[in-house]
Amino acid sequence: MPFIPPSLDPPTGLVHDAFVLEPLDPGHNESDHAAWSGSIDHIRSTPGYPDGRWPREMTLEENLADLERHAGDFATRRGFTYTVLDPADGDVIGCVYIYPLKGEPGAEVQSWVRADRAALDLPLAVAVAAWLDDAWPFPRVRYLGRPALSR
Repeated sequence: MPFIPPSLDPPTGLVHDAFVLEPLDPGHNESDHAAWSGSIDHIRSTPGYPDGRWPREMTLEENLADLERHAGDFATRRGFTYTVLDPADGDVIGCVYIYPLKGEPGAEVQSWVRADRAALDLPLAVAVAAWLDDAWPFPRVRYLGRPALSR
């Protein structure tokens, strides 16, 4: 069973007053790397990142390979990663990951924001949960670390 139906084009993004989501791609490398590498402790304390395995130190080249992998997943519909941008200047302020649930139909979701944008953590998660209900066909959504936003 495919992650999303072949007839569905995945949403190209989400626009909110405080942020914009667009598909993550290699063009975001430097800004993405700066966003998460400057907020490692904050991200590790964010709901959904309990094991401390990510983020981990990576070079810019390693980050580029990671972004290429996410873009490949998006292109082949295996998973959907969106960068979270500041609507005023387009700077990367976070990320959203949407991947298949293991062993059942549905999606597993994680999100994070930079430490200096910590106030957006919950508004982002709430907006993404609503977007998943409205624009995506998932029968079940598990928002890691956020059971109140899962369905």
